[in-house]
Amino acid sequence: MTVTEFRPQSSRKAPAVASRRDQQRIIVTGGAGFLGSQLCRALIEQGHRVIAIDNLLSGRLENLSDLLGCPRFDFILHDIIEPLPIQTPIDQIYNLACPASPPVYQRDPLHTFKSSVLGGMNMLEIARSKRARILQASTSEIYGDPKISPQPESYCGNVNTCGPRACYDEGKRAAETLFHDYNDRFGVETRIARIFNTYGPGMSPEDGRVVSNLIVQALSGVAMTVNGDGTQTRSFCYRDDMIDGLIRLMNAPLQRFQAVNLGNPAEVTILELSELVRSKTGTTNPVSYRDLPQHDPLQRRPDISVAKRLLGWAPTVPLERGLDRTIRYFRDQLSQNATARAMAL
Repeated sequence: MTVTEFRPQSSRKAPAVASRRDQQRIIVTGGAGFLGSQLCRALIEQGHRVIAIDNLLSGRLENLSDLLGCPRFDFILHDIIEPLPIQTPIDQIYNLACPASPPVYQRDPLHTFKSSVLGGMNMLEIARSKRARILQASTSEIYGDPKISPQPESYCGNVNTCGPRACYDEGKRAAETLFHDYNDRFGVETRIARIFNTYGPGMSPEDGRVVSNLIVQALSGVAMTVNGDGTQTRSFCYRDDMIDGLIRLMNAPLQRFQAVNLGNPAEVTILELSELVRSKTGTTNPVSYRDLPQHDPLQRRPDISVAKRLLGWAPTVPLERGLDRTIRYFRDQLSQNATARAMAL
């Protein structure tokens, strides 16, 4: 794949620059994605220099539209499963490249697995050569369908190496092994963030995860789909809380290799979530039940005691407030899409 750097001119005023001593040169892979784009924005606002890398298979360049004119921001179109020469010095790497939505990552399971394993190794090699600190965005999916709750970092999981979710789950588990071994063998400063379900403005209406699905369905006047009987649980963390956790983890002075759960320990059933969305959108749409997907976990709830102790971090945005913001965002997105379609006719 060719590598293209986008440097459009813009009159937008750049955020205040940090002092040269404090300014970091940072790579964010998956930088055009839901979390990656917001992370780029937060780092730019802190005064750092950021290089976003994305193949745009699931990311959207429009997520970065407000950053493309910033002199401290560059975008590189590239798939990290292929090596990428980086000529400039680098201080930190956030490796977020890999779709997290099951419908998206299941479209090409081999590529999904390569994104975690080959992509992870390529970024580790950059970190090694640049003496940069690197953070891997891992996932709660490494716990599989857990037999204990909440899930602490010490839990090895109840996982299946085969099936429709394995390309993502096992790819992330293999990436964690790589990050451990590069830390142990080469002394690369590595961080592992085990991310639990995250939502908020910036998600694509076609994202395919439960929060976006239910909100878009509610606002579109169609039946709201619930897998299984809806008693399975998830713990939903608002986008801004997750970004804060990732930045804290990257900059924490950890003394040894350690994975850290980042998520909201408030647990709700999918039926409770659907009723909350119905209430907040004012919809009367019915709920449509469908078969539970193969190997879909029945429970998700993080133990975040390590994050509290090491990072001083815990979520601050309750689900109801986060949903209000997310519903407003999707209402605007759907309105803009409808306007664009009407103008195209």
